[in-house]
Amino acid sequence: MRRTEACGLVTYHFDSLARDGLVHAIFTRQGGVSQRPFATLNVGRSVGDDPAAVAENLRRICAHLGVSADQIVTPYQVHGNRVAVVTAPDAGRVIPNTDGLVTAAPGVVLLLRFADCQPVLLYDPAHHALGLIHAGWRGVAQGVVRRAVEAMQAAFGTRPGELIAGLGPAIGPCCYTVGHDVAAAMGYALPDWRQVMALQDDDSWRFDLPAANAQQLAAAGVEQIEQAGLCTASHQDEFYSHRGDNGRTGRFAVVAYLEQRAEAWADQAPVDEETGSLAAEPGPEADISPSSLQPPGFPAFGEWEGGER
Repeated sequence: MRRTEACGLVTYHFDSLARDGLVHAIFTRQGGVSQRPFATLNVGRSVGDDPAAVAENLRRICAHLGVSADQIVTPYQVHGNRVAVVTAPDAGRVIPNTDGLVTAAPGVVLLLRFADCQPVLLYDPAHHALGLIHAGWRGVAQGVVRRAVEAMQAAFGTRPGELIAGLGPAIGPCCYTVGHDVAAAMGYALPDWRQVMALQDDDSWRFDLPAANAQQLAAAGVEQIEQAGLCTASHQDEFYSHRGDNGRTGRFAVVAYLEQRAEAWADQAPVDEETGSLAAEPGPEADISPSSLQPPGFPAFGEWEGGER
């Protein structure tokens, strides 16, 4: 990953996603106006921060990227597996009960919020389509990254083997111990849960969240995966950590959007006259219903406590 600093804002960028027509930035907690414990670039509206400070932080992020707030589409994140396909008319909206957004519409800015859960970016260079996903352990248990791949297949004709994935900063196995409930969930959700779980002497489990997301992406057919290798709990100077801050903290932003690429697209896909986005090519049917990967005994989608906005 590349780290850049400009005007007090620190951002990270995936080398593999430095592509013509794709803009992405993983912001840190630095460069904003929020006060402790949300210092300083908090973009979470539901954590107890001053709304005026959150608005100013978002303004700074937009100014840094050269976009306007009314271009942004963001979800109310609930640690589920619902993935929404968004187009130009969705700009400015908050999408309810959603943890993944995918689009092929240039100028539609995707923004999600994080504090230990993993940001996952997906880019389809063949169809110039983008996905941004919020994937913590509950998202892994419900297959959220696989649902995002399937949503892109269905909406844009994406071929998983052509996707480029970036797994952003998240809590790492060095700092993440969990209980038997999480271990059991990984047994349902992963091809090989033993590769991401290690039993500790105190009967807890050490969990490798980035490896779990990478395993699910690989199982979905994704071959190009770049790992950030940054633990949010170990780098609280730059990132918010829900666990490291004992649940009282902010959220850092991950933003991505498509620009119109220079080359002509007439031979690949028609333009939707209503939305201004590339019309979806026929793709395989995909079941992206929220409960399709719900392990037995787990709460139904939407029953997890809390949400992030």
